[in-house]
Amino acid sequence: MTTVRIPADWPATEAEARAVQDELRDRVILDEPGPPPGTGRVTGVDVAYDDERGVVAAAAVVLDAATLAVVAEATAVGRVSFPYVPGLLAFREIPTVLAALEALHHDPGVVVCDGYGLAHPRRFGLASHLGVLTGLPTVGVAKNPFTFAYAEPAAPRGSTAPLLTGTDEVGRAVRTRTGVKPVFVSVGHRVSLDTACAHTLALTPKYRVPESTRRADALCRRALEEALARPGGPPPEYGN
Repeated sequence: MTTVRIPADWPATEAEARAVQDELRDRVILDEPGPPPGTGRVTGVDVAYDDERGVVAAAAVVLDAATLAVVAEATAVGRVSFPYVPGLLAFREIPTVLAALEALHHDPGVVVCDGYGLAHPRRFGLASHLGVLTGLPTVGVAKNPFTFAYAEPAAPRGSTAPLLTGTDEVGRAVRTRTGVKPVFVSVGHRVSLDTACAHTLALTPKYRVPESTRRADALCRRALEEALARPGGPPPEYGN
């Protein structure tokens, strides 16, 4: 498990965080199709919080894209780096998620985030932010709708419906299980929306949520429990 310090120049206010989003948004690459599903590797990232103690744990789990077998995994634990503000959640998570990714000894391939990319009020959610900072192809797959309109996709698995802000398609609702509520897919960085949806379906052979996210979710929860169970709680080096 890697321990994380909050970077000295990390935004401390909403205005500073929005300025960072404004600076980085234009670096998102939207004209690459991205690696095809079922090839190479796919990495799920997720976080778990203990807000009472201000601790966040992140996990990165690398899967073989063809078999969905686990290739590698890593965790990191740090202090929550930003208050809860809708639209700025990436600033609570990214330092610890980056540390987990950096602790991997394998190429992560496509990174799948439990959150949004372009389907975000400022067109720059966690998946886009993480993609720009790492240069990796990234996809956002969220469990719940956010600030957009959509129609329910048809009932069969594989059905989709556009996520709309006005007339702009910023993602798709994707039915990963017949008759089960959809997940919400958006481009992060260096992946097309068609490819992002295809990856999502390839990662959901049994469950509604991508296998990459399911495994990262379980691992980060375990890492958080272990960190908090240590005598005296998380060590002081987790903070600034």
